Amino acid sequence: MADAALLAPRPPTRPRFTPPPGAVDAHCHVFGPGAVFPYAPERKYTPMDAPKESLFALRDVLGFSRNVIVQATCHGADNRALVDALIHSGGRARGIASVRGDVSMDDLRALDEAGVRGVRFNFLSRLVDAAPPEAHLPTERKAAELGWHVVVYFEAPELERLTPFLSALPTIVVIDHMGRPDVALGRDHPQWRAFLALMEDNPHIWSKVSCPERLSLSGPPGYDDVVPFAADVVARFPDRVLWGTDWPHPNMTTHMPDDGALVDVIPRIAPSAELQQKLLVDNPMRLYWPEEARR
Repeated sequence: MADAALLAPRPPTRPRFTPPPGAVDAHCHVFGPGAVFPYAPERKYTPMDAPKESLFALRDVLGFSRNVIVQATCHGADNRALVDALIHSGGRARGIASVRGDVSMDDLRALDEAGVRGVRFNFLSRLVDAAPPEAHLPTERKAAELGWHVVVYFEAPELERLTPFLSALPTIVVIDHMGRPDVALGRDHPQWRAFLALMEDNPHIWSKVSCPERLSLSGPPGYDDVVPFAADVVARFPDRVLWGTDWPHPNMTTHMPDDGALVDVIPRIAPSAELQQKLLVDNPMRLYWPEEARR
C-alpha cells in the first residue's frame, strides 16, 4: 500500500506550448505495478503504482515523442520495471539504471541491450543509504566501457564535497534538477555561483533544468522563482541541458503539479525556437539516440 502522505498524479491539462517535433521528456519514472515488479525492501517510501502505459499516454497528451526513464529509488537496484517499459516502448524510450557496485559486465550489457544508456548515483540520504563518492568508481569504470554516462542527484549543500569527484569523472555527467538550489538564497549567492562555475569549468557536465515544483517557494502554476535559475543555465550552456516532467512526481506532499502547466514553463526558460530545439530534441537525441542524431 502506498504511503498515505504521498499524492497521486493528476490528469494533465493539455499544454498551450507545443514542443518541437521529436521532443524528449528526459526525466520520468515508472513505478511497478507492485504486484508484478515488487518495490525494494530497503526503500524509503512506497509510491502509488505508475505503470508504463500511463507514462506513454502522458507522453502523447503532452506532445512528446520519446522518454528517458530514470530508475527510481523505490525499486532499488532491481531494474525489471524499467527494462519492461523500455522493451515495450518500441524504441521510443531509453533508460537510466541503478546498480550495485558488484554488478557484472554481463548484467550491464543486458541492460544496454534493453536500452539503458547510463547509471544514476544518488546522494540524498533521505532517499537512499548514500555511499561516499569513491564507492561509485568501480561502477563508473564499468559504465564507461559501454559508453554510458552518469546521472547524479544531490542537493546544493553537497556540491562543494562532490565537486572534485564530479570534475574527475571521465564520462558525461548529468546533474538532476540543477543540483536542487535553494532559490530563496537568490542567484547571487555563492551556492548558485558555485554550480554555474562547476558547469563552466567542466565541459563534460550537463544539467536537467527540471522539477520547479520541488524547488519553488512561490508555487504553481508558473513557479516564477525557479524560472530565472533554469533560464540562466539554458542561456549559458544551451548544448548541455535537458528537460523532463519527473512524472509521476515521487514523494510530493505539498501539491501535485499539472504536467501540462510544467510544459508551459518551457518557453519561459528557453525563449527562442533554437533553444527549445536544443533543450528538447538535439541534446537528448545526441546523448540517448546518437545513432539517429548522426543521420
